[in-house]
Amino acid sequence: MDSLQFFMPVRISLDAEKPITEIYGVDQALDFLLAWPTGRQGPIYQKALNACFVASVEQGSAEDARKAFFNFTKTAGILAKDAFPGISRRRTSTRYGSGRVTNRLV
Repeated sequence: MDSLQFFMPVRISLDAEKPITEIYGVDQALDFLLAWPTGRQGPIYQKALNACFVASVEQGSAEDARKAFFNFTKTAGILAKDAFPGISRRRTSTRYGSGRVTNRLV
């Protein structure tokens, strides 16, 4: 496996009308970040850009770059809704009971 590949791609959606894009590794993430609009760059963007650059010159890990890129996409609101299924806690009630907490996949 390529040392610059992510263990799991980061799935992004720039627009509900467009298909989801998968970012598979450091180089692809770096290209995406370099094309990001200047006016929308902030500290989380910079952290992701730095992590990807450091990994690209083999001074950091692809996993650190993936985490930083993932956080950027989440903060920017472009992380695909199905990219990170988690467990949510939801209260269900019964007609005769006080309710119980169940775990379910979102």
